Amino acid sequence: MVEVIGAALEMKATGAGHRTIAVRLGRPPTTVRGWLRRFAARAARVAGVFTLHLVTLVDDPAAVLPAPAGSAFADAVAAVLAATIAVRSRFVATAPMWRVASAVSRGALLAPAR
Repeated sequence: MVEVIGAALEMKATGAGHRTIAVRLGRPPTTVRGWLRRFAARAARVAGVFTLHLVTLVDDPAAVLPAPAGSAFADAVAAVLAATIAVRSRFVATAPMWRVASAVSRGALLAPAR
């Protein structure tokens, strides 16, 4: 499931709307809209946390920091992907990208607010 949600986040980061994403993923539009809204609500925090992970995992953070992606949402997705690549590289992990991202966030990437 995390791979499906991750795919939705990546599509949204490139400009797709929730209805288009829902059709592509075969999920209800309301479900996809919920995922996107939860992620958007915490995008700045997600970007900060994953950027911190990225900086602590690589020898030259300046070489791998993602460039601004055009929106807080897209910046957060870019940070998640960059940090996940660093985790996989550092620990020679072969798990799918979004499973690694979920593990790094302890499953809280899209968890309801407490």
